[in-house]
Amino acid sequence: MADQIKILGIAGSLRKQSYNKGALRAAQKLCPDGATIEVFDPEGIPLFNQDDERSPHQKVVDLKNRIRAADAILLVTPEYNYGMPGVLKNAIDWASRPYGDNAWSGKPVALMSAALSMGGGVRAQYQLRQAFVFLNMDAVVQPEVAIGNAPERFDKDGNLTDETSKKLIGQLLRNLVEKVRLLRPAMKAAA
Repeated sequence: MADQIKILGIAGSLRKQSYNKGALRAAQKLCPDGATIEVFDPEGIPLFNQDDERSPHQKVVDLKNRIRAADAILLVTPEYNYGMPGVLKNAIDWASRPYGDNAWSGKPVALMSAALSMGGGVRAQYQLRQAFVFLNMDAVVQPEVAIGNAPERFDKDGNLTDETSKKLIGQLLRNLVEKVRLLRPAMKAAA
């Protein structure tokens, strides 16, 4: 299909049984017709070092290429100490550097989180939304998908079982796809 929308999904957790990786797998299954979600695993990206930004590690090159090839981004984040995890911040920094070579620029982005707390990761989402302003990313703001009390919402194999969360994820993805369709003419004109 010529107008197939490619969404790049990134979970900001390295833990094998991460609830956020489970939420990303659920999103892949809930993706609307005409769109697909491909996953990029940030494991192995070295810590950002400005001395290396002009000759980055191959994993960073791969990340930037995957971002550029995608029509949209889906970030799925845990919340650590009231904020976004270092692994996600590190990936964001690498893909936005060196200055003037920001792979994130102009990308529609959706955000969701799963956390042990009742808040479900909303503080990490808030930090990411602040970063989107500088990164020039066009965020989908509704619905807000924050899966609180995550152990109660996933089964022992890490599969999302909560129907309300699934409905919210489905709507978030439909809104992201709609944003891509609305922005495509302007994105093509700018290219």
